[in-house]
Amino acid sequence: MDPRAKLLITIAYIVMLFFVDYFVVYAFIAVLLLVVIFLSKVPLHKVLRSIKAVLFLLIFTFILTIVFNQGQGEEAEIAKFGWYAHWGIFTVCGSGLLLGGKLICRLLLLVLGPTMLTFTTTPVALTDAVEYLLTPLKWVKVPVHAFAMIMSIALSLIPGLMEETTKIMNAQKARGASFDHGNIFKRAAALLPVLIPLFVSSFKRSDDLADAMDSRCYRGAKGRTKMKVLKFRLIDYLAMLLTVALFFFILMLFYNWWGFAWINIILVA
Repeated sequence: MDPRAKLLITIAYIVMLFFVDYFVVYAFIAVLLLVVIFLSKVPLHKVLRSIKAVLFLLIFTFILTIVFNQGQGEEAEIAKFGWYAHWGIFTVCGSGLLLGGKLICRLLLLVLGPTMLTFTTTPVALTDAVEYLLTPLKWVKVPVHAFAMIMSIALSLIPGLMEETTKIMNAQKARGASFDHGNIFKRAAALLPVLIPLFVSSFKRSDDLADAMDSRCYRGAKGRTKMKVLKFRLIDYLAMLLTVALFFFILMLFYNWWGFAWINIILVA
């Protein structure tokens, strides 16, 4: 698919999730996401591995939501769920558990959806899509091409910086440095011998890159052409149309403008 279409669909997907308030709708979106993963042929375990980076945030958010949510009051909670626990400033009730579960579902889907964009789109294609979608800002003299170039360079340098960090840490460990012992302040202080050479290496990389761009007569966006011209195809229009239909369906479930009884039956079930 065209990277512009995928980027627009991802943005619509993120906004759409904030209008979802029922587990059955979260399950429906999760099934659609599984279909997308299957069609993309990206291994499922590789996609699920992205949750590891936000696992602490998920657990922390879930616990805070449970213990600080007092629900609808003790009498209403007991009448609705049959139990209510309260210890000092902490409260555990059915409404808190439901809200915590919804937040977990939303955060998981917010992580997994955009992850598919990064797994199926190269940094260069993603940069071209961002530059194209921000084209209207050129009318107000915003340097869109410069922003896109910065983004492209940053994305391309991340693997190199990660490799450089690993080399520096291994070199410091060979000299007796320890990064896994002591409290958080000692660990932060132990990272200083890593950060300083990493910054020096980053500045050297930037100087080399600037010299390479100058030697190739790079002078900004004026007069530049692209080797690969982005073109929308039928599959892109169909995917965006399905996304709009799904967004409208989610909004209809959320607001129920016409008062359909079947919507209440589905959501209550």
